[in-house]
Amino acid sequence: MVKILVTGGAGFIGTNFIKYMLNKYPDYEIVNLDLLTYCGNLENLKDIESNKNYSFIKGNIRDKDLVNEIVKDCNYVINFAAESHVDRSIQDPEIFIKSNVLGTQVLLDAANQFNVEKYIQISTDEVYGTLGSTGYFTETTPLAPNSPYSASKASADLVVRAYHETFNLPINITRCSNNYGPYQFPEKLIPLMIYNALKDKPLPIYGDGKNIRDWLYVYDHCTAIDLVLHKGKIGEIYNIGGNNEKQNIEIVKLILKQLKKPESLITFVNDRLGHDKRYAIDSSKIQKKLGWKPKYSFETGIKETIDWYLNKWMSKSGKM
Repeated sequence: MVKILVTGGAGFIGTNFIKYMLNKYPDYEIVNLDLLTYCGNLENLKDIESNKNYSFIKGNIRDKDLVNEIVKDCNYVINFAAESHVDRSIQDPEIFIKSNVLGTQVLLDAANQFNVEKYIQISTDEVYGTLGSTGYFTETTPLAPNSPYSASKASADLVVRAYHETFNLPINITRCSNNYGPYQFPEKLIPLMIYNALKDKPLPIYGDGKNIRDWLYVYDHCTAIDLVLHKGKIGEIYNIGGNNEKQNIEIVKLILKQLKKPESLITFVNDRLGHDKRYAIDSSKIQKKLGWKPKYSFETGIKETIDWYLNKWMSKSGKM
């Protein structure tokens, strides 16, 4: 039986990935290691708790003894575990370095010691920095992170690469654009705007709202990671993007329109420190080499996302 350690599996992308994999590969065993910080939520995984091939362990990826005990029986390690909110990284950079860099190093040591078949590092397009009005991030774009969060992720990526070059550890690194979809903690743009709109609260927008992001529906991200796991060439980096560039203000107005809420709820606030202007991913490599392509258009994905949060709202009688 194939056994996979998924770290950070109680978070947004990890939750979606675990459910996707258990559904597609009913014979795979998945171990979910998560510290259950503020954005980890086991409620999102309640429907798979009884699955005999799924198990949860509460713990820190920096706990060497625990990590070694788990990894020794695993074929693969997929590391989603990370502190991931830029604003929080500006307020407290230390925890980001400890979790995202040192935690990755502990996982790599275990993967190397126990000869895992592949280690996959789930990274972000933010490691590339910012773009002007044209151009795209490719896998060879120099790393130029602009926040403590993105710097910690870039550092982790380089450590992963070094373990491959030094110890011949079989690795892949994936770098995705902004994910959206069900189960996301309402601190990120889309769920926060939905949450505030449903509560008729102000929708805070940084600066002029014209910062551009490339949006990727989380299901499409999961299919890409699946392909990298099974078909990705050892040592390679794969960019994963949805080719859906949108200004933040566009996203917010679309959400308000679908929820039939007034644009007067929009409130512009002081811009974030070091706020990257534009991200845009060139995902042609994974499309050409592995045959991946996104299934969801932004219009379909955002409607499903809004409907999911709306149903969650209704099912809890007005409580998100």
